[in-house]
Amino acid sequence: MQIGFIGLGSMGKGMAANLLKAGHQVRVWNRSPAAVQALVEQGAVATSHPTEAFDADVVISMLADDTVTRQVLIDSGALASSRPGLIHLSMATLSVDFIREMAERHASAGVELIAAPVFGRNDLAESGMLNITVAGPQAAIAKVQPLLDVLGQKTWPMGADPVNAGILKIATNMMLISAIEAMGEAMALTQSYGVANQDFVDFITSTLFAAPAYKVYGPKIARRETEGAGFTLRLGLKDVGLALKAAEPNHVPLPFASVLRDNLLDAVASGEGESDLAALGVRAVRRSGQD
Repeated sequence: MQIGFIGLGSMGKGMAANLLKAGHQVRVWNRSPAAVQALVEQGAVATSHPTEAFDADVVISMLADDTVTRQVLIDSGALASSRPGLIHLSMATLSVDFIREMAERHASAGVELIAAPVFGRNDLAESGMLNITVAGPQAAIAKVQPLLDVLGQKTWPMGADPVNAGILKIATNMMLISAIEAMGEAMALTQSYGVANQDFVDFITSTLFAAPAYKVYGPKIARRETEGAGFTLRLGLKDVGLALKAAEPNHVPLPFASVLRDNLLDAVASGEGESDLAALGVRAVRRSGQD
């Protein structure tokens, strides 16, 4: 299958590499040429403009946010120049409003849009063990299922409306960020009474909270590990903002999301925007006056 892959960041580069390993022909585009060269060395074909990546059977985009996606796919003319019948797998975390706009633009261009945001950090992207939610035209999803099977361990269908997959991703990221803030605050409390951070983490991840979110981020908070970001505070701020924006028209109160937004905004304003999301929990400990 001829695949165009747009966006070779910390997640995208591993995903594109897995498609190459599975024997697919992959044309890649990225704003940073270094990432393109690394994929070319693995067998990909470099493109100089997004429109060239759209010369394919399926285009996969893994871009940072609404703004970048608009610039790369719409403002560049790539979507408008695509041939009818193309399938676009949008695998990034985008706003509800922009997904709706994208659906309209794709319909006008004769392109089938599938929203397929992914769950997992870059190590899972590299190993092809992501969880992927999908929503869009069912016949199109069936055509790209072999690609989804390469990229993830399981695909979770969410119906025909691409917004359904997008809002699930937004809500789940909000829950993940909530868990990290809660772990940091709880760790600050137990540490203040002399409980060792690792003892706290071992207990919660073996009992009430034996789940990946806690098992991944708990040890990082305990070690005060904020580098090597797979998911940055800046992206966390974006995603919480998406949740608040999506909630407003449906009159859904998200009071804790507002707290998270303020804490993340403070971290980004303090120059920690590119730190790992675990830094949110570390900041909660340090707010208590403890190291």
